[in-house]
Amino acid sequence: MQRVVGKGVIVETQSFFFTVRLKDQSSNLLVRHVDLLRDAVTLTRHKWPFVIESAVILPSRLHMIWTLPNHDPDYGKRWKMIKTTFRRHLPDAYSGKGVWQRRYWEHPIATPEDMVVYLDLITQAPVRAGLVKRPEDWRHSSIAKRPAARLRYVKTTAPVPSNQSPEVAANATKTG
Repeated sequence: MQRVVGKGVIVETQSFFFTVRLKDQSSNLLVRHVDLLRDAVTLTRHKWPFVIESAVILPSRLHMIWTLPNHDPDYGKRWKMIKTTFRRHLPDAYSGKGVWQRRYWEHPIATPEDMVVYLDLITQAPVRAGLVKRPEDWRHSSIAKRPAARLRYVKTTAPVPSNQSPEVAANATKTG
């Protein structure tokens, strides 16, 4: 993928969708210590830059879309630092305990369609988890902080006309 960084400068990048889980799926550790998690991510981004395209923090798991520069696509070292920093700075009650699942799920985003699918997954995750009725009501989501982005990636089941003429649009919505 390519990312425009300004004044026509294009940088080759790689985007990935991640799901990272706690060992204890009944825990609410991530939302209880969300500021610590944010600090761990910020610290990691300072050391090894990457762009967070979208994110949602749920009680025991998180989903993120990252864009990494081609010259440094090692997301493993970034996740290791985030997970280690978070665990090391938890209150003493968690000292010495492994709080994260050892593995995480990653998927390269190769097409704009992939991006739409994973943005939708992130947007709807709090609703699917039964935490809120509307995605924008979940405060631990990047979608809640960017209202305009909510509409940008709305999925539809109706065909989308490639022509802007009113006749084509009207015919596209008719069912046979």
